[in-house]
Amino acid sequence: MWIIYVIQNNFTQEIYIGYTQNLKQRLETHNKKGKKFTTRSNGQWVLIYAEAYRSKQDALLRERRLKNHGSGKIELFKRLKHSMLDTKTEEGRSESISGDCLLKTQLPANS
Repeated sequence: MWIIYVIQNNFTQEIYIGYTQNLKQRLETHNKKGKKFTTRSNGQWVLIYAEAYRSKQDALLRERRLKNHGSGKIELFKRLKHSMLDTKTEEGRSESISGDCLLKTQLPANS
């Protein structure tokens, strides 16, 4: 089984999208204080979302689509709006918190 995952750092609020066959081990690797791109000296990576695939090819295709900032990523982040971390509480965001990672669109003013 191949897993696409979204993790977020609870200190920097950075988001990372990846794939793996062993989610538990991969999350532990992200949280080790090593020299890899996704390791940080501050905070912990927290699992926000995961999708499972039988095919590695399907998982890689989905990961690429999400990483390329396309509409798939925007839609996924809209669905995860309340699952993203707030650095002050390390819990899901509430409606009152602004500055989330979603693109803002303005509705036309009624004339």
